[in-house]
Order: sequence, then C-alpha cells, then structure tokens
Amino acid sequence: MKFSLGSLLACGLAVEAHSIFQKVSVNGKDQGQLTGIRAPNNNNPVQDVNSNNMICGQSGSKSNTVIKVAGGDRIGAYWGHVIGGAQFANDVDHPIAKSHKGPVMAYLAKVDNAATAGVNGLKWFKIWQDTFDTGSKVWGVDNMIKNQGWVYFNIPTCLAGGDYLLRVETLALHSANKPNQAQFYQSCAQISLTSSGTKIPTETVSIPGAYKASDPGISANIYGLAGQPDNAGRAYQAPGPAPITC
Repeated sequence: MKFSLGSLLACGLAVEAHSIFQKVSVNGKDQGQLTGIRAPNNNNPVQDVNSNNMICGQSGSKSNTVIKVAGGDRIGAYWGHVIGGAQFANDVDHPIAKSHKGPVMAYLAKVDNAATAGVNGLKWFKIWQDTFDTGSKVWGVDNMIKNQGWVYFNIPTCLAGGDYLLRVETLALHSANKPNQAQFYQSCAQISLTSSGTKIPTETVSIPGAYKASDPGISANIYGLAGQPDNAGRAYQAPGPAPITC
C-alpha cells in the first residue's frame, strides 16, 4: 500500500528507508508486479541470520505463475521502497536509502515445482553478486539506485533445465559496525529454466545456515577514517559462497 507523505505524518507512521524485491524482467521484458514472486508484505529487514525469514523474506505475497527463462537470459530484479515502487512522490528513499550501502546477491535452488515448492531444506548456490569496487568506492546498492531499482545478471548457461527458486538479496551494512545490526532484504521468484546445460551444482548451502552473524561480510565497519562508507579502501568479501562458474 502507498501513502502520501502527509497521511504518513498525520498517522504518526515512520518513513522507513527499506526495500523489497518485487518483480522480474527477462531480456528486458517486465514480467509484471509480483508476478511469479514470493515477496514479504512489508519492507522491514531480517536481522537474525538464523531466522527462516532469511530464505524468501517474511510471509507475504504468493503467485501461481512460474516465469519461463532460458540459459544465458538476462534477468532483471526490481527493488522498490514499498510494493509498487516509491512510497510517495519524490521519495528520496526509493528504491532504498542511499545510506544503505552493501552488496546485492542472487541465488538459485532447484525444486520439483516452483509454484508449489516449500522453502525449507533447499540447497542454494550463488550465481551472481555485486559487492564493492575498491577503485570507484561503489557498492552494489549504489548500482541498484543508479538503475532506478533494477539489478541485472545472467542465468548461467551450464545449468540443467528445470524449476528453480531465484532468491535475490540486498544486505545493508550502514549499521553493521554494531552487533546484529546488518539488514537483510530478500524475496524469491519462481522460474522454469529451459537449458541445454547439465550442471547441477553440488557445492550448495542451506538457508538459514549459510551465514553467521560474525562473518566479516556481515559484522563489518564500512566507514573509513574520514567517516565515508568506503570500507577504508579495503576489499569486501560478501557472505556466503562464491558464485558458481560454468
């Protein structure tokens, strides 16, 4: 639901600088709002890495649609401040607050039927991540904001065909220098992959379980001596496994 700024203030509601992954594009074709998406019904982060909400976010929207993709397709994942995009006109925190620096990552898990599969006990592998460029001092979140909420990656061509859940996650590190204050945002998309590939990755992780609160990519101080979110010029290692290679 969207609110005007006036109504938010009148009702005493806070304007949170959070975000939701809420739609997919395939080779530039927008699949539609919440089509094939399992998304939370609010934009609050998950902060307990051991919570089941780490999988696809808090319970929210469901869809019977399975999005058809092919190996090598360029996938877009769209993030908005609230479901629908901006929370109100000139929303400076859409798609997410500029302060919420951190990586954006994409995982897949193979399932029998993407429309009906449960999320517990799945084996996930990472296919893409946009983390931190030490030269430009640009974070994955910066690129998402620059692209007006979209992040883009390709489905690996070597993967075996079949149904998958696609989990896209943003990790905001602006307060991660304090214990358990990293903020995770994630939703899952339901996809059916047509592919000539045969690879079924065996080096997989469980979610929850892939991350520890003490991981250096989670318990992190991203601020340099000048107080800028430049990770003090250091390389940044995102949590979880490295993306698979074909």
